[in-house]
Amino acid sequence: MEIIPAIDIIDGKCVRLTQGDYSRKKEYASDPIEVAKRFEAAGIRRLHLVDLDGAKAKRIVNKAVLEGICQATSLAVDFGGGIQSDEDLALAFRLGASQVTGGSIAVKNPDLFAGWLQTFGGERLILGADARDRKIAISGWQETTAMDLIQFIRDYSEKGVRYVICTDVAKDGLLEGPSLALYKEILEEIPDIRLIASGGVASVKDLEELEEAGVYGVIVGKAFYEGKIRLAELRTFIRN
Repeated sequence: MEIIPAIDIIDGKCVRLTQGDYSRKKEYASDPIEVAKRFEAAGIRRLHLVDLDGAKAKRIVNKAVLEGICQATSLAVDFGGGIQSDEDLALAFRLGASQVTGGSIAVKNPDLFAGWLQTFGGERLILGADARDRKIAISGWQETTAMDLIQFIRDYSEKGVRYVICTDVAKDGLLEGPSLALYKEILEEIPDIRLIASGGVASVKDLEELEEAGVYGVIVGKAFYEGKIRLAELRTFIRN
């Protein structure tokens, strides 16, 4: 199982939101590049980088942070937040992103996202499947659609998606444990995808249970920043 730390950016700084609420923001570091370097030094190989300003603006905003992390570390960065056009997708890759996550765009413009899959392939694009009460949530979780989560993932799996990040909005940032049963159900229904769990992780035990459930990776955010999980505790999960 891949351990994938999350760095969320507002105004160039490393922050965390609770349940996607911009008014419930907490700043953890003024230099996200240094945070990324610490993750790399601990043996981490992947990073989930979210441009929260970009998610609001519907375009990439924190270009310097993405480029800086990609130049200063060897981390494989998956980048998301505000990518709505061919130009922004190309820019993200040009700045150094290994993969790009698309959530809202996959709902609002499925033909464009499917075209990206055809052009770049399932190794470089990640489907962001965030849900509230098993319905897809978009636009920074401000809008809940009528789309069923599992059917949404299944439809895109059939179009070539290989990687899926699934966040249960109700769990995000609360440090109360992940949606284990939901992830198990997704993998039972769609076993071929590489499912990346996100939201609610609060302990090494949570990580162990997710690994046992068969998820490909897990995104860890607030648990790191609040000291619930120490980087030194992750050695057993990091692949050589």
